[in-house]
Amino acid sequence: MITCQLVHIVVTAPSLEIGKSWVETTLGVELQAGGEHSRMGTHNALLRLGESVYLEVIAINPAVPAPARPRLFGLDWIEPEAPPRLATWIARTDDIHAARAACPEPLGEIEPMSRGSLNWLITIPSDGSLPGDGIVPTLIEWRTEQHPASLLENRGCSLERLELFQPQPQRVEQALKSLGLQEVVAFNHLPAGGRPYLVARIETPDGLRTLRGG
Repeated sequence: MITCQLVHIVVTAPSLEIGKSWVETTLGVELQAGGEHSRMGTHNALLRLGESVYLEVIAINPAVPAPARPRLFGLDWIEPEAPPRLATWIARTDDIHAARAACPEPLGEIEPMSRGSLNWLITIPSDGSLPGDGIVPTLIEWRTEQHPASLLENRGCSLERLELFQPQPQRVEQALKSLGLQEVVAFNHLPAGGRPYLVARIETPDGLRTLRGG
């Protein structure tokens, strides 16, 4: 049986500065510098949300050449005037090949990635799109002994609840059940034709705050 764990949530933005400012203003806490992903031409900022969960703001790094392939998380499609948003979430597995095979939703190819001393495998659709418009998680298999969240400073924040809003709940529930994730998120139904989005409820030193994807 496949059992995955929610490991982080992802905010995308036209630039790292814009995304970082949005999260810091919304949550009232300062994010921590992350690093560069040379293979994708991206960079990030991070926030610990518990012992095994964190938030990532990721954007195109304009200081490096564009990769020869589409970037992950739909970053190439973000318009300069687009607002930041909670775009998707990441689930950790100890066997990414088995987990991808078990999921009825297409998750993409398994690609190697790195940032500094951290190395991992991650699922990325060949066109750089978000599986299930971001509602279906991207899979990751860490190739490091330490959990990345444990390397981040504790700013007093924790992820209380991740909510999924979608017009096809049965389809999404089936995908999450195949990964052992059906109990870690809250499902909400949208009318037919509605665009899926995520909502994260985050406890901060100043109380409960909300990050939205739609």
